[in-house]
Amino acid sequence: MPGTHKKDTHKDSVGGIGGEGKLASSSTRYACGLSALTTDEPDPDAFARAIAAEAAAVDAGFALLFFSQSLVDAAALAHALKLHAPSLDYAGCSTAGEITPQGLEEGHILALLLPSASFSVVSTMVEDISSSGMDSITGEVAALRRLLRGRVGQERAKSVFALCFIDGLSYAEEAVTSAIHWGLDDIPLIGGSAGDDLKFETTRLISNGKVASDSAIVVLVATEIPFHVFKTDNFIPTDEKLVVTASDPNHRIVREFNATNAAEEYAASVGMVPQALTPLSFASHPVVVKVGGEYYCRSIQRMHADGSLSFYCAIDDGVVLSIAQPKNMVEATRAALLDVERKLGGIDMVLGFDCVLRRLDARNRQVFRDISELYRTSNVIGFGTYGEQYRSMHLNQTFTGIAFGERRAAE
Repeated sequence: MPGTHKKDTHKDSVGGIGGEGKLASSSTRYACGLSALTTDEPDPDAFARAIAAEAAAVDAGFALLFFSQSLVDAAALAHALKLHAPSLDYAGCSTAGEITPQGLEEGHILALLLPSASFSVVSTMVEDISSSGMDSITGEVAALRRLLRGRVGQERAKSVFALCFIDGLSYAEEAVTSAIHWGLDDIPLIGGSAGDDLKFETTRLISNGKVASDSAIVVLVATEIPFHVFKTDNFIPTDEKLVVTASDPNHRIVREFNATNAAEEYAASVGMVPQALTPLSFASHPVVVKVGGEYYCRSIQRMHADGSLSFYCAIDDGVVLSIAQPKNMVEATRAALLDVERKLGGIDMVLGFDCVLRRLDARNRQVFRDISELYRTSNVIGFGTYGEQYRSMHLNQTFTGIAFGERRAAE
């Protein structure tokens, strides 16, 4: 698969983690210049020291950080970075699982370092997104574009992509994604919604010392490294329709499908009884909506005691949903990566945002190891999300990614 011979991986025993001689952090450097660090040890100070050392080694000016709140507290991680890497700018969020250079993991911290020689980066955190006006978000993005253009010049500002991370429990992702996209003009946008290990309590975003919920982070990156943004899923619609006839749009709750209790009607449509519905059921039998000629997943998050259903995406009365049938997840993802490899002329590594429901579905269908191995051999790193952003859309049960080619291909 792409790039398997191009990365340099080693493990370090970082002082203060896990006792003498324990291999605590893994470091992977890619041919495009990016460098990834991971650990499953709950010591933010030691990991921040490792980040500072690697940042100095590769002359990184910016880091992306994805972390499990079951391993580390966001505020403690931000404090450690201020202490040990005070000059390093960063942005990131909490996760619902991680994609490390070793494949699909849980309970890890992942840092991706962007070397200054190849990547010019600016970022901003937009707070209180559930009550912010969308015009103000678009304005902040436009200001960020001007800041980047001032740093790199008009010519280099033509090769730019945008990343966004959004509180996955904010109920605001659709509006925020649309507002960010509007401010970006023709800059491609890719991203993921922060998770909290399927607890559905609180997600955290971190940016240059700030720690917040109900927030979004926008990162603009100018680079001469070739890149390509893409998305893939593994479902096709059926003729089985569910029409939303009673809902609470503000909280993404559906009370009725087809004028019948939502859980009962959904369960009947997928051949189950309501009492047997679990997150695995929703992951394996998603519903999709048709927008502009394409189908997009509108995944169910959980069932409530009254039989109503919470969704990961916006929902409203009158929306027509179709029950979807699965394709082979591993083969669909492999085909997408091969297509990107052809378009890009070779993949060095991929930054990916993978819906947590794909992870649950992979376990349910017993292909978890296969998809994890595909990510490992394809040099995919990233995190498990509560939703994915792709251009102007907020999606579910999708893998969105940005693939990078080799540095020499850009020269």
